Parts: sequence; structure tokens; C-alpha cells
Amino acid sequence: MHRALELASRCAEHGDVPIGAVLVREDREIGAAGNERELRGDPTAHAEILAIREAASAGRGWRLDGGTLYVTLEPCAMCAGAIVLARLERLVFGAADPKAGFAGSLGNLVQDQRLNHEATLVAGLLAEECGELLRAFFRERRSR
Repeated sequence: MHRALELASRCAEHGDVPIGAVLVREDREIGAAGNERELRGDPTAHAEILAIREAASAGRGWRLDGGTLYVTLEPCAMCAGAIVLARLERLVFGAADPKAGFAGSLGNLVQDQRLNHEATLVAGLLAEECGELLRAFFRERRSR
């Protein structure tokens, strides 16, 4: 999660909401990214999606079984769906997202038994640090 926080802190440099994601399998980082929606002008350039794409494109294929995704903010519905589709074993997130989170807040797509895969879920790892990074970003934006 510390690596995800590091990636998240770099996002503000290009005006993106500070969210970082790191995908690990067999104790090795296989994908990592920060949010790049503003940088790329792409609504799907969330940290989770970019980390999953990086891991898959590195010759690992689309099935990322055994992988753990660490992300600083609870994933949205799109990212939660990607976690299920990539067959990730585990999702670990920091801060909850009561407005858009789909790993426990508004719903729990990553553990929906109607789908063909469920991920183990760990919520709240370094939640205060993850949340403070986001709060500081939005405080700064409001003060402009």
C-alpha cells in the first residue's frame, strides 16, 4: 500500500485525483499506476485499470489469478468489474468511497455471488493516510 500511496501522490502533478494502484503476484509487482484521466483525457484511465492493463500486456494474459490489487481508494463499479473479469484473487483498499465505491459502499461487485468470480476483500489498510491524501488534494482545489 505504501507503493500505491507513492504513485497516488504523483497524480496531482498532472491534475489527477490522487489514487494509486499496485498489482502483485507471487510477491512481485506486475502492474502499477496512478490515476491518469486528466493526463490522457480518458475517462477509463483509473489507476486500477491501468495497473491491470500493464500486468496483462506484459505477457501474463488477461487471467491474473493469484494477483492482489492494492489501491488507495475503494474501486468504482468499472474498476470492480475489471477486478472480477481479471480473476484477481484479492483486493486490498485504503479509504472507502461512500459516493462511488463498489467494493462495499454502494454495492459489492467484487464479491457478488451471481458473477463467475469473487475476490477476497480487505478494506481499510492505511485508510487514514489514503484518505488524507485525497482530502488535501480537494482542499487545495477548493482554495484556488
